[in-house]
Amino acid sequence: MKEAIKLKDLHFKTDDKHILKGISGGIAEREITTFVGPSGAGKTTLLKMLNALLTPTSGEIIINGKELNTYEPTELRKQVGIALQSAPMVDGDVYDNLSLPMRLQERSLEEEEAINILKVVGLEESQLHQNVKDLSGGQRQKLSIARTLVNRPNVLLLDEITSSLDQTSQREIDELIQRVSKKYGTTIIWITHNLNQALTVGTYTWILMDGELIEAGKSQDIQNSTNDRVQAFLKGELK
Repeated sequence: MKEAIKLKDLHFKTDDKHILKGISGGIAEREITTFVGPSGAGKTTLLKMLNALLTPTSGEIIINGKELNTYEPTELRKQVGIALQSAPMVDGDVYDNLSLPMRLQERSLEEEEAINILKVVGLEESQLHQNVKDLSGGQRQKLSIARTLVNRPNVLLLDEITSSLDQTSQREIDELIQRVSKKYGTTIIWITHNLNQALTVGTYTWILMDGELIEAGKSQDIQNSTNDRVQAFLKGELK
């Protein structure tokens, strides 16, 4: 397994809480890795560190062979995209939102390129100038993902992006993420509370509990774990 990201003994503490406790491991390049675990396990904290939204108390994060803290912020944002559950939008139409990453770099996004990106995520050319207020939840999430693809990131971070969607929209997003992974060779890390989704969509799965990495491996092998805590989680006994 070639690693796109390497974590070395990551810790994160606040004044009264030790949230991450020595996380070490490698994230496979050009594959989908899902993060699962009970609430409060530290999944979102870890994900935010990979985009420098949070800084570890100690430990190292290496992305594409380079320490995270040596990246210029603008370069890091190009290489590591993030899409959140809330799919925040700016006022305006689909094109206004899609072109936002380029405008922040004082560049422009050609409409032809914008249309091509919409097609990748399953949105129609006719929606390019549709007001974002008129989009469904699933369409907003697709647009949020499309926006992260404008910079062609090497790494894409996803935090609970389907948790508020209906089953049909969730299935469409599942297929979309797999399509993006194959089309662009993107390394994808996806936090989900849906265990079946994690094991089905992810090539690899990490299980975090109480700030520790309890199990990591191929998703198809996780269900056969001999770890009692992992089995309890898989059976729904830990939430």
